[in-house]
Amino acid sequence: MSNKSKVLVIGGTGYIGNLVVEASLRSGHSTFLLIRKPNNSDPNPSKYRIIRNFDSAGVNFVYGDLHDHESLVKAIKQVDVVISAVGSEQVSDQVKIIAAIKEAGNIKRFFPSEFGNDVDRVNAVEPAKTFFGAKAQIRRIIEAEGIPYTYVSSNSFAGYFIRTISQPGGTAPTRDKITISGDGNPKIVVNKEDDIATYTIKAVDDPRTLNKILYIRPPHNTYSFNEIVSLWEKKIGKTLERIYVPEEQVLKNIQEASFPLNLMLSISHSVFIKGNHTNFEIEPSFGVEASELYPDVKYTTLDEYLDQFV
Repeated sequence: MSNKSKVLVIGGTGYIGNLVVEASLRSGHSTFLLIRKPNNSDPNPSKYRIIRNFDSAGVNFVYGDLHDHESLVKAIKQVDVVISAVGSEQVSDQVKIIAAIKEAGNIKRFFPSEFGNDVDRVNAVEPAKTFFGAKAQIRRIIEAEGIPYTYVSSNSFAGYFIRTISQPGGTAPTRDKITISGDGNPKIVVNKEDDIATYTIKAVDDPRTLNKILYIRPPHNTYSFNEIVSLWEKKIGKTLERIYVPEEQVLKNIQEASFPLNLMLSISHSVFIKGNHTNFEIEPSFGVEASELYPDVKYTTLDEYLDQFV
């Protein structure tokens, strides 16, 4: 364990963060979790259930808060690598993590909270444009401060997309009709959240990912929307009615929707219509692809993931 970096996860009780903590532990890293001091008035029992489980698993807890600079610096000085998995509402607050990293002066790598599209290579409309822009601004600040980094571009979460095949209000993949934005032909990438966490931790001590974007774009998880529907049809032995929504209508729907629906619709527009997951080549000058770097990782394919719903 002594040869492996000590890892601090910020936002480690969240949707992707708790999986990053688990992956770090599995990989033998001394793992630290930034948490606020216990507050009896906090009405979130699930968070404390996660913390209790982490305590049993050997996670080191450090008390701190994004808005308490001294506590952040103290926490960061205990580790080698910082991974942020804060939620979307806290993306801009990562400037506080950057300031603390700069003052601490000991961090070998910072992973800001990304875990989605490559925000430097998107063609998005509002409000997704502003959402992606906030993440891009954090990248620029990291680079300006000279902090070593890795940006994880994991594309779509299987738990969000495949569970409903992107049908609003659904709880399981549809078995009758399906609505598809655009013509359904752009290639999209969908990854199981556990695999995203595994690849993230794999990159921690890898010099090949230093100051690069780590793209999680496995070949068996890269399909068009139409191909995903065909795969599902084959599994259930039934042909679905496909309802295609032209881009003009999608844009109208975005404009008429209120937040947060308009944000979700505009992100979907960038992925399913503009093809922002795959409409560019990964160049060695700026990025590397996870499944190529780590062929030893047995990731869950989209085909395998769908089996649980049959």
